[in-house]
Amino acid sequence: MKKLWFRIFVTVRPSFQDKGVKGPPDPWPGKKLLPGCFHTCVVPCGHRDLSQWGLLKHMLRTQSGSRCPLSRFVAGVINRERIPTFERMLWRVCRGNVFLRQAEIENPLEDPVTGDYVHKSVFIIFFQGDQLKNRVKKICEGFRASLYPCPETPQERKEMASGVNTRIDDLQMVLNQTEDHRQRVLQAAAKNIRVWFIKVRKMKAIYHTLNLCNIDVTQKCLIAEVWCPVADLDSIQFALRRGTEHSGSTVPSILNRMQTNQTPPTYNKTNKFTCGFQNIVDAYGIGTYREINPAPYTIITFPFLFAVMFGDFGHGILMTLIAIWMVLRESRILSQKSDNEMFNTVFSGRYIILLMGLFSTYTGLIYNDCFSKSLNMFGSSWSVRPMFSKANWSDELLKTTPLLQLDPAEAGVFGGPYPFGIDPIWNIANNKLAFLNSFKMKMSVILGIIHMLFGVMLSLLNHIYFKKPLNIYLGFIPEMIFMSSLFGYLVILIFYKWTAYDAHTSKEAPSLLIHFINMFLFSYGDTSNKMLYKGQKGLQCFLVVVALLCVPWMLVAKPLVLRHQYLRRKAARGGPGQHSPEPFDFADTVVYQAIHTIEYCLGCISNTASYLRLWALSLAHAQLSEVLWTMVIHTGLSVRSLAGGFGLFFIFAAFATLTVAILLVMEGLSAFLHALRLHW
Repeated sequence: MKKLWFRIFVTVRPSFQDKGVKGPPDPWPGKKLLPGCFHTCVVPCGHRDLSQWGLLKHMLRTQSGSRCPLSRFVAGVINRERIPTFERMLWRVCRGNVFLRQAEIENPLEDPVTGDYVHKSVFIIFFQGDQLKNRVKKICEGFRASLYPCPETPQERKEMASGVNTRIDDLQMVLNQTEDHRQRVLQAAAKNIRVWFIKVRKMKAIYHTLNLCNIDVTQKCLIAEVWCPVADLDSIQFALRRGTEHSGSTVPSILNRMQTNQTPPTYNKTNKFTCGFQNIVDAYGIGTYREINPAPYTIITFPFLFAVMFGDFGHGILMTLIAIWMVLRESRILSQKSDNEMFNTVFSGRYIILLMGLFSTYTGLIYNDCFSKSLNMFGSSWSVRPMFSKANWSDELLKTTPLLQLDPAEAGVFGGPYPFGIDPIWNIANNKLAFLNSFKMKMSVILGIIHMLFGVMLSLLNHIYFKKPLNIYLGFIPEMIFMSSLFGYLVILIFYKWTAYDAHTSKEAPSLLIHFINMFLFSYGDTSNKMLYKGQKGLQCFLVVVALLCVPWMLVAKPLVLRHQYLRRKAARGGPGQHSPEPFDFADTVVYQAIHTIEYCLGCISNTASYLRLWALSLAHAQLSEVLWTMVIHTGLSVRSLAGGFGLFFIFAAFATLTVAILLVMEGLSAFLHALRLHW
């Protein structure tokens, strides 16, 4: 039978005889084996009787003896994923003359260089001779294995293990004591951390301010050039004197007022209430020095326009309560110094939210809308009884006709305007949406035009203060005439129609939209839409012509006047020794004035249409509120049983969650952004 031969290395371990146990028979009689050393033997593969191979393995587990002086070994730690490659490299380089054993370390170890946790394995390599030792060490270095010294005798290894365990215990004790000491230090520091933060911030602010100063040539004093309000000069003098006294300096600080041609920076004094509104204005742009600040007017107009789109008494109350909670707890919230950016943004606008909630409560009462339901506080001004007595209504008519209409022309049907807001009967009327659309659309146009005219009026105050009559005569006046001729006239038409037509003549009321379109087209041939008043055609033609004349007034007049003034100054300074006048570029002036004129004329039209978002957002908010009530609360209230009462708790929880998430947060944010757009 064919036989295969191969070489293996074995080491003899302590035998059973050391413990009084009888070992297996000697597989190689007459051969003396040194315990603990490598021996070369040849084992036949494929032989039927492999009992010698089993005896060999059994002997390796049972032999004992002293250390073999010819055996060498190294031990260390290597990354787990490198073990297969490491083992193959050892086998090929050392030609199978080494014995490798490895075991995985269960817990990952921290890499001292990168700080990452890696899985490693411990290994031990047995070999003979210095040449194999050098090869093994080079391979270990190449695979970045960490080698550790290991004694060769069991007694030394036992002593070393005992010493390592003792050192580990000592280190653990030192670590525990260090941790306790650190905990005590941190607890003591926690008591003073707030004071330290304040001191560090003050020191940082002081040194930052000192870095902005210039050092005098004598290297003994600092010179700072600052802008400050004139009203605060006394406070600055007092602060300088107090600083001199506290520092014990004998040389007082000197405050000298300088004359400069530089334009001072704009400073708007604010407090915690007006700061949010000032930030809204500054987000669009900061005015030049001494220009009128629109932030005080924004305190009223911004929450009011928001409330027009968010008009609901119930939602306004909820928003007001949330803002009041933030206002009452502002000191505690500020002391916590939260890192939540979204909450900090909402908290910084707590006073804006407070006013938005209050104005929304007011407009909700005007709309008579509370969670999509009307409040019958004064009783409806409409009555059904006159329709039965005077309009021939009957019970049979009620049964056969699904839709009936009250006629305000009948005496007693309409008792007059509702004392405050909208009559609650409109909440159950089928034509509720048509009535509210007409009302809110006209209201949006009126508010938008008034808002734009107010903005133009503010520019007049700037022109008067800076003494620029040219901007008044060639800028403000044509702008006011242009807007008033077209859109101011539209507001007058709305109020005129409301007052000129009552319940008896409402069927004959003409359409304002058609009249306004025909006004620009000069089309007055349609007799179906009668005139509102006598002389309407002539007046409207005159207003359109005046508005068209304002365009060249704004476009051409100012550049020509500026050019004429420049030429006159140039001629007056043309003599010897006279300085040349300031440079004037006529082309740039014409381009700038053309851009301003086109922007203003188109802006009047587009912004007027843009204010219709007040109507659209208000309608959307009311419809969403009504849908939420109908689909959620109405479903729970319609179940007339005990189960419906228990289910109402869960239904109300869903209603409250959806109200806050959709109507307060999403709709509120949408209305906020639209109000911001209207102010910008």
